[in-house]
Amino acid sequence: MHASKEDVIRRYFGELFGEGRLALVDELLHPDYVNHSPSPGLPPGRAGVRVVVAALRSAFPDLSYAIEDLVIGADAVATRTVMRGTHRGDFFGLPPTGRTIAVPQMTIERFAEERIIAHHRLTDEASLMRQLSS
Repeated sequence: MHASKEDVIRRYFGELFGEGRLALVDELLHPDYVNHSPSPGLPPGRAGVRVVVAALRSAFPDLSYAIEDLVIGADAVATRTVMRGTHRGDFFGLPPTGRTIAVPQMTIERFAEERIIAHHRLTDEASLMRQLSS
């Protein structure tokens, strides 16, 4: 594969989440991948990522991530992103509002064998809910 960490991260946010290309889960995420910040009720492995991507893309068909900062370390990448989209479908029980969102997030992706093996995420969920309810 020989992809750089930056390439993997850009594909992760751009193609996997932004375009909904679920086939990339196995390519970008290590078989032993663990999400240390899973959504409630979802498995912490690659199967949970498939569910989250599909749910986000259904709720926000125009979903995109702007990478504001990208810090590459020896075995990890830290990012500061802004998740954007228009709420057009069910979002974990919240019916579509038609509102647009811009939600800050920070993630740390740990790498093994050129793939993401561990994920930590902090999302400004209060901002997300304010934007969807105001």
